[in-house]
Amino acid sequence: MKKERRKLTIGSLQLENNVILAPMAGVTDQPFRILCREQGCGMVVTEMVSAKAILYKNKNTRELLQISPKEMPASVQLFGSDPEIMARIAAQLEEGPYAAIDVNMGCPVPKIVNNHEGSALMKDMELASRILTSMVRAVKKPVTVKFRKGFNDSLVNAVEFAKMAENCGVAAVAIHGRTREQYYSGKADWDIIRQVKEAVSIPVIGNGDIFTPEDAERMLEETGCDGIMVGRGAKGNPWLFRQICHYLDTGERLEPPSGSEIREMILRHSRMLTEYKGELAAMREMRGHMAWYTKGMPHSAALRSEINQVETLEGLAELLDRRLMEQENLA
Repeated sequence: MKKERRKLTIGSLQLENNVILAPMAGVTDQPFRILCREQGCGMVVTEMVSAKAILYKNKNTRELLQISPKEMPASVQLFGSDPEIMARIAAQLEEGPYAAIDVNMGCPVPKIVNNHEGSALMKDMELASRILTSMVRAVKKPVTVKFRKGFNDSLVNAVEFAKMAENCGVAAVAIHGRTREQYYSGKADWDIIRQVKEAVSIPVIGNGDIFTPEDAERMLEETGCDGIMVGRGAKGNPWLFRQICHYLDTGERLEPPSGSEIREMILRHSRMLTEYKGELAAMREMRGHMAWYTKGMPHSAALRSEINQVETLEGLAELLDRRLMEQENLA
C-alpha cells in the first residue's frame, strides 16, 4: 500500500501535489507548461527571465512573462546580480498572476555565469544573501531559490547556501544535485539533497535525474525532500507527471502513451505553439520537441530528418499520419 502523495506548502501557497516542472530555457514556454499542467503537474515555472531586461523593457521579456489561467499555479523565475533591481522587479511582478517568485542561482551557461549571475552566485554567498533578502522584503508572495550542489568539486556548498537562503526569509529551496562544472553530465548527487533537507526547516525540492515514476519515489525516500522537480525527463514526455502522480498514489505504473496519443499530443502542441508564436516559428521549434517526442521509436532518425523540411501544420499532420500511425499498425 502506497502512502498518499504529499501536498506541498510554500509560504502562503498550497499546491495540489509536490511534483513541479523545472524551468528550462527554450523548452518550458507557455504551451508546454499548459500541457504539463494538464497532465497533473502541481506547479510550473517559467523560463528564466532577466530582471535587467524587464527593467529596460526588452520586448522579448513580454512573451516570457505571459501566464495563462490554464497553467496556474505558475512561478516566475528571475535571474540577475543587482539586489536593488531584483527587488524592484519582484515588486513589479507581484501584481501579476504568479503564485511565487523564484530566483535562478543555478544556471551553468557561460554567458550567465560570466556576468556573475546564475550559478556564479554560489561563489558569492554575501551577494546572494543581499539579493534574496532584498527580494523577500519587497514582496508578500513566496520567494524561492533554485541552486546547485556547488560551483565545482572544490566548492560544494549547497548546505551552507540553503541555510543562508532560509535566514533571508526564502519560502523554499530547489536543489539540483550537480555542480555547475558538471552541467548535466554524470549522475546527480541525491545525497546532497538529503543533507540540505536535514539542515533547513523550509521545504526542499529535489531536482536531477528524474526520468521515471520509480525515480520520483526513490528521490522522495532517499532524500526526505518535500517535493520533486522534473526537468529533462519531461522533454517530449508531459505524460510523465500523470505517471508519477499515479504511481506515488497507487504503486501502479500506467501504460506509456500509444502512437496515436503521441501523434495527438504533438499536433496539439504544434497548434498551441502556432497560436502563440506563428506557424513558421512554431514549426521550427517543434523540430527539437519532435526529437524528444519520438526518441526511441523505430525509424525516429528518418522522422526527425523529415520534420526539418516541414513548415506548416498541415504538412506536419500528414507526416505524422504517414510515420507514427504506420508504426502503430505494425506493432
